[in-house]
Amino acid sequence: ISGAGLDETIEDIILDQDKRGMLALRPHLPDDYCSQAAQFIMDHPGHVIIVTGFYVVMAGKPETDGPPGALAIGEALKHLGRTITYVSDSYTTPVLQRYANGSDVIDFPIDNVVASKKYAKTILDQVKPSLLISIERCGRTREDTYLNMRYVDISAHTARLDYLFDSDIPSVGIGDGGNEIGMGNLAEVIPTVDSLPDYPAVNQVDRLVIASVSNWGGYGLVAALSKITNKNLLPSVESETAMLHGMIESGVVDGTTGDAVPTVDNFSADENGALLARLQRAVGTRQS
Repeated sequence: ISGAGLDETIEDIILDQDKRGMLALRPHLPDDYCSQAAQFIMDHPGHVIIVTGFYVVMAGKPETDGPPGALAIGEALKHLGRTITYVSDSYTTPVLQRYANGSDVIDFPIDNVVASKKYAKTILDQVKPSLLISIERCGRTREDTYLNMRYVDISAHTARLDYLFDSDIPSVGIGDGGNEIGMGNLAEVIPTVDSLPDYPAVNQVDRLVIASVSNWGGYGLVAALSKITNKNLLPSVESETAMLHGMIESGVVDGTTGDAVPTVDNFSADENGALLARLQRAVGTRQS
């Protein structure tokens, strides 16, 4: 990963080494979409629900992309005085529980449409969030299926968390492929890009963040929050690398290969660390 240019924006950094075609979507979003999403979060104080977790067919396990970004956002918001509840399904909740640092983790059952809509309503009624954030979470297509990037139907292994986002609660979505919650914002554009899905997710959000890797989008959002609040809320390279290794030990795999190795979308721990270091420089404050 190349060194940080002095005038490098957060958006430039998190879209570096784009392997999937996210750069083709950039003209369809505001230039400073990360900063706008961060400001939107600041403008909606209160309890935040963060959803993540993507099932990897090859391994029957969840992937390394998503949970680290979700936890980075959650910890940053906790530093700003917010209360966080994580929501996922049985594949990813154990990983979140291990690192949730005292925050609630809700296991959303994998069930049919009617039951899932009811679960979503119950969660929203109980938690009463003022904001929903999704990072790297599969969203349903127009045909009401959940598809991975290879068009494999993973509906039987995916809780319908996107029903939370059918509410009128303010929302932010982060994705790197076109099949995630939030990508409905660009559902007309995504199929026109050869490398992106013909059947994108339909769920829309108020603010969409795109990145080469969803975790990088999560870190970018935290970097933007750091700039707004003048506090460095980013995790350290060391802690993220340690977490990545810990997640592999607890049964998480790389989503692109299905391998139980400390990589994210086939980027090494060192490459992830270098990207995080660039964001630290972009924020312009030393890690406290």
